[in-house]
Amino acid sequence: MQRTRNNTVWSILLALVLSLGALPHSAPAYEEIEVTDGGTIAGTVQFTGDPPTPAKLEITKDVDVCGKTEKVEESLLVGPNKGIKNVVVSITNIQKGKPLRNGAVLDQKDCVYTPHVVLSPVNTPLRILNSDGILHNVHTHSTKNPPFNRAQPKFRKEMTETFAHPEVIKVTCDAHGWMSGWLVIHEHPYYTVTDEAGAFELTDVPAGDYQLKFWHETLGEVTQQVSVKPKETTTVTVTLGPK
Repeated sequence: MQRTRNNTVWSILLALVLSLGALPHSAPAYEEIEVTDGGTIAGTVQFTGDPPTPAKLEITKDVDVCGKTEKVEESLLVGPNKGIKNVVVSITNIQKGKPLRNGAVLDQKDCVYTPHVVLSPVNTPLRILNSDGILHNVHTHSTKNPPFNRAQPKFRKEMTETFAHPEVIKVTCDAHGWMSGWLVIHEHPYYTVTDEAGAFELTDVPAGDYQLKFWHETLGEVTQQVSVKPKETTTVTVTLGPK
């Protein structure tokens, strides 16, 4: 009886210690509030050095559909002004602000993932479209969220998927080896992707000091500190280049 009682006491103490030890590692949940005097963070991401010329993709399958337009490798696209496209810009240390956005759309069009980088909120259905009328296969390479490898035949024009955890996920197509893209699953709305000129903008940001993260699939990531004032625009210029 005494041994059973001691085992019970130790079990309770162990559970208490484990729960207390886990508390410091639990991140606070993002809080949606009304932002009435928020500021804006805007700027550009520039390439350092001589911009590379994107390689042409070789179309080896379903040429009648996939070969209608010329395609290039999209892992690094630099504009005439050296602005880098498809850089994900995010605030890493924000706990409250404007509401999350609606779910996003990933399209398979002309045998390319469109857009190349898709931002989608956690716990929100992502629409995955097949606009080509041929068999595609959506294969996610994730670790925090369960990966899936799902065929999407021509008669299945749309399917949805929901992700519970923030993560950057590579997407490929097992049917067409040149197809690749990225899903960026985020926990708050202060994420964006640079356009063809390397420009970006984050709006309705509560006043405060923040850390910005700039992520690119081939150039890596950098961070920068910024201060946001009510109803003002903070301008940021960042450079990325080969490692």
